[in-house]
Amino acid sequence: MEQEKKQPEQAEPCMPEETAHLEAIEKMIDLELLEAERTVEQMDEEYRETQLYMAEHRNEGDAKEMFQSEMALRQIDSLGTSAVLFRDKLKKTKNSPYFARIDFSPQGTGETFPYYIGLYAFHHQKQLKIIDWRAPVASMFYDYELGPAQYDAPEAHVEGELVLKRQFKIQEGKLEYAFDSSQNIQDDILQKELAHTSDEKMKSIISTIQKEQNQIIRNEKAHTLIIQGVAGSGKTSIALHRVAFLLYRFRNRLKAQNITIISPNKVFGDYISNVLPELGEEPIFEASLEDLALVQLEEGIDFVGDRNPLEPQDKAWVERVRFKATSEFVKQMDEYIERLPENAFQAEDFVFQSFSVPAEFIKSRVEIYRRYPLMKRLEQTADDIYSRLENEFLREEQPPHRTRIFQALKKMLRLKTTLAAYRDFYRWLGKPKMYVPVKKGVLEWNDVFPYLYLQSAFTGLQESRLIKHLVIDEMQDYSPIQYAVLNRLFQCPKTILGDFGQSIDPNRQYTLEELHGLYEGSQLVRLEKSYRSTYEIIHFAKSIVEQQDFEAVERHGEAPELLLCQTEEEELQRLEEKYRAFQNSQYNALGIVTRTNSQAQALYERLKDRCPGLRLVLPESTTFENGPMVLSIQMSKGLEFDEVIVPNVSEEAYHTQFDRNLLYVACTRAMHKLSLTCAGKLTHLLEGLL
Repeated sequence: MEQEKKQPEQAEPCMPEETAHLEAIEKMIDLELLEAERTVEQMDEEYRETQLYMAEHRNEGDAKEMFQSEMALRQIDSLGTSAVLFRDKLKKTKNSPYFARIDFSPQGTGETFPYYIGLYAFHHQKQLKIIDWRAPVASMFYDYELGPAQYDAPEAHVEGELVLKRQFKIQEGKLEYAFDSSQNIQDDILQKELAHTSDEKMKSIISTIQKEQNQIIRNEKAHTLIIQGVAGSGKTSIALHRVAFLLYRFRNRLKAQNITIISPNKVFGDYISNVLPELGEEPIFEASLEDLALVQLEEGIDFVGDRNPLEPQDKAWVERVRFKATSEFVKQMDEYIERLPENAFQAEDFVFQSFSVPAEFIKSRVEIYRRYPLMKRLEQTADDIYSRLENEFLREEQPPHRTRIFQALKKMLRLKTTLAAYRDFYRWLGKPKMYVPVKKGVLEWNDVFPYLYLQSAFTGLQESRLIKHLVIDEMQDYSPIQYAVLNRLFQCPKTILGDFGQSIDPNRQYTLEELHGLYEGSQLVRLEKSYRSTYEIIHFAKSIVEQQDFEAVERHGEAPELLLCQTEEEELQRLEEKYRAFQNSQYNALGIVTRTNSQAQALYERLKDRCPGLRLVLPESTTFENGPMVLSIQMSKGLEFDEVIVPNVSEEAYHTQFDRNLLYVACTRAMHKLSLTCAGKLTHLLEGLL
């Protein structure tokens, strides 16, 4: 049911008390900012004086005094950094101190307390004037309308009544509007924010977080949280805001360096890089599966990058990829790993001088250490043999060194290396053709994570103790064996997000239910409302994939446009016309989204002279910048553009059922305007939709 809309009221003259309050807060911030500037200057001066003193007395030979000066310098540097951060936070606070106010009356108190909610908490004269949006009491702004409300504070559960909800827009210290709201995040403000043109980087959404989003952000109990969200539902932004909340909630034991995000490519990583700093937190480490493989693979083992599955490939390669991209494949590897010790190791008597350790003892010790990788088992067994011999030898005699014992045990291995075991795995399966190395010691990408999974059982992986929370984005793009390795590397809580409707790899056809099954006890949440695109664009995109399980915010715009052309030259002319129109529009970002990377390269070559300033984005690209660009569907994942053009929507280019996913992904990158062009026969997937 559509909510009744009302226009945002101007702060003056309707709410003069709020204008006065803002002026009072700004004066307090100015006082705190002045003090912060003094502190920074004082730190700078102390640092310079200490440096000068050390330079002047460097040759006087008092090592103790110089050490104390060095320690003082480090302390001043640390305090100075904190002072600068605090000063900069105050500057941001002055620009936009808060975005909401709630008045709450706790049950049984007979009093009502106002709370102003902002990006950062603000204290003046030891009194809290603005609360952080992540504070427990602030959750009521997102979760409740006027009336009964409650929140969980660290020390108690608090119930009461929410008697006022007020929203603000403050920029450059000026109150643009303020109005009371009886609904959670009134349509007015949400519509205003969604109507904006695209930003060069993903921005925070603290003023427009919806109730269902807030519950995900503040979920601190789920060990593994899986977020299935339709295109434009804000799932990546929600995950990053959840990270910011966890850093706030568990700040005594969780730091930014304890969190990693697995993201699809460097361009996307750059696009989301501003969110946490904007929320007042340090950026977190971003990595790809390729980065992890480079760190984990044993010396002497290398790999080639993945092929684009949408480009023409030989059938044997496709068969290998599909074989290794199922849950059944993981079960087969688990079964082989269970039998690995008996397949790879043949225990024999260990004989030294007149003493002998029987094979049965060695075999039993290897079995006892079953929770360790095989090579670690042999090391532990070598220690046990050493201890046994040490007890049997006379005091004046010495048993063989542990290293000698370990080397003797290694000679009992039938499979000497992980690579040998990996080849043996496919022989054991009766499918030796499923492993085809590029050359000696160089793996195809589809072999890298199966190899690592076996390596974890043979020589071991470098499990991360530093990372305490892992975020995995674009969850539908990873195979079960890749998840199996990630679970070995990171045995910490996880936030896993994506959209199985946006799968762009036809060779990885597993389901959300299968992924959910990989994480026993995990919590699955669904986001089914899209905020990115206009109603017209989402309605069109839904029709392509024949999905009915998501809805669009009622923000209207132009209907998607189809431009049918007689020739490829005419299509290029239409693309050039669209480019010129974009250059003269209010929009910031234009994405010309092709089916594959090679098509993006070819189209860019044909357009670059016609469209000066056009950029090409490829898998090796590292940054995201606003403006007009050509890129593939693969590279557009997670990004958004004011305007999107999808060229060559012909029957030749898009004709399979899987191609519906590709068109859906391409079209849902558009925020405000969508065009499709075609020279030749239009794909049957779009017939009757435009």
